[in-house]
Amino acid sequence: MEITKEHKQWLVDFNLNHPLVIAGPCSAETEEQVLKIAHELKNSDVSIFRAGIWKPRTRPGGFEGVGEIGLKWLQKAKAETGLLMATEVANAQHVKLALEHDIDVLWIGARTTVNPFAVQEIADALQNTDKIVLIKNPVNPDLSLWIGGVERLYNAGIKKLGVIHRGFSTYEKTKFRNNPEWQIAIDLQNKFPNLPLICDPSHITGKRDMIQEVSQQALDLNYDGLIIETHTDPDNAWSDAAQQVTPATLKQIFIDLKMRKETDENAEWNKAMAMQRAYIDELDTKLIEILGKRMKLAEKIGQLKKEKNVAILQNKRWNEILGRMILDGEDKGLNEDFVLRIYKAIHQESIAHQEKIINK
Repeated sequence: MEITKEHKQWLVDFNLNHPLVIAGPCSAETEEQVLKIAHELKNSDVSIFRAGIWKPRTRPGGFEGVGEIGLKWLQKAKAETGLLMATEVANAQHVKLALEHDIDVLWIGARTTVNPFAVQEIADALQNTDKIVLIKNPVNPDLSLWIGGVERLYNAGIKKLGVIHRGFSTYEKTKFRNNPEWQIAIDLQNKFPNLPLICDPSHITGKRDMIQEVSQQALDLNYDGLIIETHTDPDNAWSDAAQQVTPATLKQIFIDLKMRKETDENAEWNKAMAMQRAYIDELDTKLIEILGKRMKLAEKIGQLKKEKNVAILQNKRWNEILGRMILDGEDKGLNEDFVLRIYKAIHQESIAHQEKIINK
């Protein structure tokens, strides 16, 4: 798959002096609600109006969207405001109806991205479309699955492509609704620099008071745009009430966001930056050396366990290490979630090295 500048041209054609913004309610609820929000977003930094028409729910019984009638409301909102319209599609029938109602942007949701059969069905229905098609990351942190979804759309001859980073589900409780796992999105960005990358802070945070913070993080990482859920009465929204902001709040977010330069030409600044990066490179080399030594010790421990037929996993010891490292990390200004992720990865690698010895 070769993602070229052609696939990003749709974004360039907006000719914006700020990141692309897609905004609107989580769900289209009534015609009046859709039109009211759309008019409040008109003449702002918003270029594309979003609203869910079909809403996949985790469990049955919840509000699953108004269905086809909502597409007519989006058509009316477009005629009255000039904003482009976007909605989520989860199957070929959704695609058919969205195209019949001239929806400009279609996105594939996280629950759909995990299913290659569903993505292929949508790609087939969109074969050679001139619509903008965006695909959210899968629910689980699987970069290959995300790339696979893009690839299916690419193979269908779709030229206006992009991805939405909405975070990843995790069994462990964190401050986020969906853990951002920024590195996964950065890896995708590095592999395909011409693939527009849009952040969804609403689904990452699940909380309206964190939208600003995560939006800024995304812009600091050179994301191309934001998709933010917006409602005139968010507390009484029919879905995802806690993560929606009012149009007035959204406009204030635009004002407060800081746009960073990618680099600077100042010679002294570049010299200082090069020096700090050299220090980091040196420390990174030492980190790898230390980790290598740690795994050698894990193999020696594995040998001792093998001699006495002792189980690899020692929960008491592991919990002691974890507790101590969290406290030490706090003293060094390291976030607890970060320390947990690092040490769980180290522990898993240590177990793998011990298993290699014990199973020889």
